[in-house]
Amino acid sequence: MRWAWADVDLAAIAHNIDVIRRTLASDDATPAAVWAVVKADGYGHGAVAVARTAIDAGAVGLCVALTQEGVALRDAGITAPILLLSEQPAEEAAAIVAHSLTPTVYTRTGIAALDDAARGGGPRLGVHLKVDTGMHRAGAQPIDAVAAADAIAGSTSLYLAGVFTHLAVADEPSAPSNGLQLERFDEVLASLRTAGHEPSVVHAANSAAALALPAARRDLVRLGIAMYGIEPGPDVRRLCRELRPTLSLHARVSLVKTVRAGEGVSYGLRHVFEHDAVVATVPIGYADGVPRRLFDSGGEVLLHGRRVPIVGVVTMDQLMLDCGDLPVAVGDEVVLIGAQHGSAGSDAIGAEEWAARLGTIGYEIVCGISKRIDRRLRPTS
Repeated sequence: MRWAWADVDLAAIAHNIDVIRRTLASDDATPAAVWAVVKADGYGHGAVAVARTAIDAGAVGLCVALTQEGVALRDAGITAPILLLSEQPAEEAAAIVAHSLTPTVYTRTGIAALDDAARGGGPRLGVHLKVDTGMHRAGAQPIDAVAAADAIAGSTSLYLAGVFTHLAVADEPSAPSNGLQLERFDEVLASLRTAGHEPSVVHAANSAAALALPAARRDLVRLGIAMYGIEPGPDVRRLCRELRPTLSLHARVSLVKTVRAGEGVSYGLRHVFEHDAVVATVPIGYADGVPRRLFDSGGEVLLHGRRVPIVGVVTMDQLMLDCGDLPVAVGDEVVLIGAQHGSAGSDAIGAEEWAARLGTIGYEIVCGISKRIDRRLRPTS
């Protein structure tokens, strides 16, 4: 097996869902249901395994971004409701119907395509109407929501199963835009009800809102990044203390050498040693999801439980470490993300640390770990 892999702790998925469900249960009203977001191959963790674990842990539905993601789950034998989070191309309507996926709509074209595809005498297809309350990425404009609901109600094969929106700044709970978006959303819901439309479910909360904005929780929450044990943003860090990271990234040393003082390492020889150094080569690189510039921003890994720096630019398939005074041999384990079990130290490197160094977010880090890296599933029991 290749000397680079990722461990996926399915027990951590179950634990994190339990944490969120307990948070939701703290509401006075009936707690919102959890729908697990498993788009982008489960944020790089493996969609099928995560989906099965999430359903077993109490999630009642799943969310994906693309029709093919939903079809893959159905092909794996998963029967839970699957919501497509955005309107799909009209030519995919037949596949959506055939695989019992729940589509999102917000244009007349999308509604008409699904109406045509769902005709045939069977039960009506439930659709969710997405409303753009301020993020301006996707969704019907508030002023057009009633007309869209009228078109759904006027079709021969569709019904309005849900209405939802998405908050642009939920990871900053005190931002005024959150209240403004929810106010607009409530105005849309009131207009829909006045026009005689009563959706079965209403939803607005992603992970950050599920943790920090009780007013956004509504009938269900779309649990994404928090399910994977990664904080949605620094402003909700205090609410993530019980979450457990799910993915860890590992490799093994493939070569050990001494590089003399004055010599450089890797492409461009951008790191030059001031003294003789023991350098370890590790067979993982930017084609695997380790950003090329990580060395420039102080990237480190764990070796024998201690942090050692990446030296020289990360190459496509390999990177190099300055091992300092640590003993190192071919085959030694290196941890790039996660903790090093069995070592004397208790340090850990999170996806959030990479994100902070690189000026991005934890989502991008885990989603960027490529298919070249085997995912080794650690079961829930």
